[in-house]
Parts: sequence; C-alpha cells; structure tokens
Amino acid sequence: MVKVEPLVQSRWASARWLVLAPHPDDETLGAGALIAHCAAQDRLGMIAFLTDGTGSHLETTPRVAVTRRKEARHALGRLGAQAVPTIWMGWCDAHPHPIDSNPFMREAGRLAALLRWRRIDAIAVSDHSEAHCDHVAAFRLAEAAVHRAKRPVALFAYHVWGEAPRLARHIATPAMPVGQRRQALLAHRSQISPVMGDGFRLPREKRRMAARDVLTLRRDCR
Repeated sequence: MVKVEPLVQSRWASARWLVLAPHPDDETLGAGALIAHCAAQDRLGMIAFLTDGTGSHLETTPRVAVTRRKEARHALGRLGAQAVPTIWMGWCDAHPHPIDSNPFMREAGRLAALLRWRRIDAIAVSDHSEAHCDHVAAFRLAEAAVHRAKRPVALFAYHVWGEAPRLARHIATPAMPVGQRRQALLAHRSQISPVMGDGFRLPREKRRMAARDVLTLRRDCR
C-alpha cells in the first residue's frame, strides 16, 4: 500500500500551486480535489491547459476546441475555481512538440515566466509514467520550466491513467464533498456522451473517482 502524508500537514500546506492539465477533463480526473482545496484556501495561482483537446473526436475543428474550453470553464466553476486565472497553451492534441526542440524550449520559458509571475511554489502535472504522449509532454514541459523558473518550485505528479508508485514520497489532499468531482466531470459532456459525434468516451470505471488526490513528489524545491 502506498504511504501518503496529508497535504495539510506537509511542508506544502501553505504553498501556492499551478495545475497543468494535458487536456480539458484531466484537471478534474487528476487534480480535482487539489483544485477545489487550493481554490477554497486562495492558494491556487493558475490553471494551464496544454492542448486544444481536438484529438478526442473525428471532427478536429475549432468547434471542438471551443466546446472543450467551455466545458473546462464549467468544470472549474463546479470545483470552486471560476476566479482562478486560466491559460490555454494551444498545443495540437496528440502532437506535442519534441522535447529539446525550439518550440518546446520556448514553451518551457513561457511556463517558467508564469511560475515567477504568479509566485508559484508547487506545480501539479500528469505523471511521466502515463501512456498518452500529451501527458508525458506535459510532465517534461513542467520539469523544464521548474529548472528555468529562478525560484524554488516543487514538482508533483498526479495520476489519471496510472497508479501512484510505491517507492516515492506522496501527499494527499483533503477529501472533496460527496459528488463535487462527479459534477465537475459531468461538465465535460463531449467526453462522456455523443454530443459532439464520434470520438473518445471516458470509460465508466474512470468516472468513479476518489474523493482525494494522491500526488507524487517528483522534484523537491530544496
């Protein structure tokens, strides 16, 4: 069994966080409890979405991107984070910039500037162990940005499609109110219904989400 330390009793109890999501809906699936807790405590500095989310459907048009942005805004509202600054980095879904390429480095610099500007102490991002290329790219981008941030920023990973590794340090958020994360996920109608036509459908087992998030420390800020 993975051992975890409660966030509220950890060194990061008063940290200011940035959540980086590879796609709209990953914020709820992977970090919904963190978002809700930190937003309520005024310790959520920013939420960033890496891709436009259009790869989830056969119709890869601006209409899909606009729909998924609206869904994400509704989900964040249901998590209590409607007032938190949000940016869309605009990467093409399922076609991340190669690591160490010029576009990747520019984006790492952009994210590092946001870490400084928003006075971020810890960033939560999808783990590098996940299978989807955008989840791995998001982690690598966060990792590169932390190195360039010119301020101490801890790097934590959340787990959407994988499990928290046993041999690592973990923190756990407080539990969310019953039903809050599910209501946030239901805002992502394009991912759980045919409203946008043929495309990805979130498996039913993934819709049964835990009340808390377990985050894996991947890089300490000390």
